[in-house]
Amino acid sequence: GINLSLATISLKLSKGFFVLSANNVFMCFFPIFGSNSKECCLIVIEPVLWCKPRGFEDLCRFCARGEINRCERFTEGDLAPGIQIGACRDTGGSWSPNFVAHKSQLYPVPEEVSDENALMIEPFAIALHAVLQNYPEDTDKVLIIGAGTIGLLTLVALRALGSQAEIFILGKYNFQAEAAQKLGASQVILGDRNNGYYEEIARWSDGSVKNPALGKPIVIGGVDSTFECVGNQGTLDDSMRLTRNGGRVILMGAPGVIKGLDWSSIFTQELSVRAANLYNHVETHNGKKWKTFDLALELIASGEVDLSWLVTHKYQIEDYKKAFELTYKRGKNQAIKIAFQFDD
Repeated sequence: GINLSLATISLKLSKGFFVLSANNVFMCFFPIFGSNSKECCLIVIEPVLWCKPRGFEDLCRFCARGEINRCERFTEGDLAPGIQIGACRDTGGSWSPNFVAHKSQLYPVPEEVSDENALMIEPFAIALHAVLQNYPEDTDKVLIIGAGTIGLLTLVALRALGSQAEIFILGKYNFQAEAAQKLGASQVILGDRNNGYYEEIARWSDGSVKNPALGKPIVIGGVDSTFECVGNQGTLDDSMRLTRNGGRVILMGAPGVIKGLDWSSIFTQELSVRAANLYNHVETHNGKKWKTFDLALELIASGEVDLSWLVTHKYQIEDYKKAFELTYKRGKNQAIKIAFQFDD
């Protein structure tokens, strides 16, 4: 069993994402950092319920390649259906001080890694996977839409992996802008379309804003790559309208069902649209194969990356109502990553 110390809170999940793989689940979200009750060591937990945690020795074709995020057996095996711990009725999760995990999901935490940094391993791994699968050229102009946890960690991943690209990040609040500047953004812009960010991004990318007879504006000559880290109708639409012809859009925001989205830009601009989901065991970095969690731990343990200050608020599980209320008032409270904290 796992005794939980810190666990992140996520209130944005796609209904469709869990329909196939969940069976009478309780949504207790993703456990991240705790201790192994048998060996009494601090660990982080990779929550994906791929073939091995489900009891399969003969791995599916994707897990056999190390692509555990593409496992074909999320509804099979010894466990109830569920993609991750926290979305499976048999495992428990981070709304409880204890839960269960398979030994293949456990990663020991080096002594030099703080509790807060350990808590950020899982979301950092999400960002690392997206960047490693879509690494830009140093001469590229890269846009990150969203300056919440995943958007900021995508910026961290780009810089930590050595990217010299110009990186523009689009956020909502002044505290997000300050965080993005601290993490190495080339430029930060706040606001909505009424505040003219189409024009500003067009100037930055040496493009121009065009206004078609029907529909919203579009930037001709926009950015080379866009990491979409929000996942709503407006930001998805923006991601395609702000990316240059032949450019690349990487979806990280788990949008679910989106109504009224205009996909015309994909065809007229021949955009490449890719999803980046979770993490795997076969990332390539500096000529070496990595499990994404191992790479995240290495970058933090070495001191190259410090994410501890992004954990801005902690609550006891008994104060869950306050924690949830805060997630909807992030701007007012300058909240980035909110966590449940459990007493030893």
